[in-house]
Amino acid sequence: MAMVKLDPPARLDMSLGKAMFTQRAIRRLKPDPVSDEDIHMLMDAASKAPSSRNEQRVRFLVVRDREKIRKFAELYREAWWAKRPAGWKPENFEPGDLHLSAMRLADDMKDVPTVVLAISTVPGQATSVLPAAQNLMLAARALGIGSVLTTLHPTVTDRVRALFKLPPEAEVHCCIPLGYPKGRFGTTARRPTSETTYYEEWGTPPPWE
Repeated sequence: MAMVKLDPPARLDMSLGKAMFTQRAIRRLKPDPVSDEDIHMLMDAASKAPSSRNEQRVRFLVVRDREKIRKFAELYREAWWAKRPAGWKPENFEPGDLHLSAMRLADDMKDVPTVVLAISTVPGQATSVLPAAQNLMLAARALGIGSVLTTLHPTVTDRVRALFKLPPEAEVHCCIPLGYPKGRFGTTARRPTSETTYYEEWGTPPPWE
């Protein structure tokens, strides 16, 4: 198949710095639909990410059918709870804790307008899938669309595959719910990189400590 070259869309003119420094995990999403035009732009952005040997094995499955999202949401919620350790209880966390935010997404997944599954056509292609997923989410930020990268649990994998009629060779790497945020974008508080970066060997601080 012939390759195509794509120029950057004018609507993605937000600076890279602003997109990266104001992107955050958006787990509270409005039910308002995301247009085909915007989905197309996100897919184009994802396609521009580098891939292993330029084989372009990454595929995205966009789900907007309400019944399919409802069925997927049941599996997602089951998967989310399957990842919790024994004895995990929401009442053990303070209000506003991100564990509770993630739990709320598991409950609200049935109402999100769009769910995107990031898939590879051969196993072991995470190094190609994840850059494409980040491209998609940065483009979503530029369009004012919220997103968050989530994963499933092996207990639901076969049922997810059956629900979406995935071929045997397809591997689901992550799930990205998309929608307009109920909250807001903005700068986030992070640990200083002098604490999270080492030089030459583990534990050696960088020169900007």
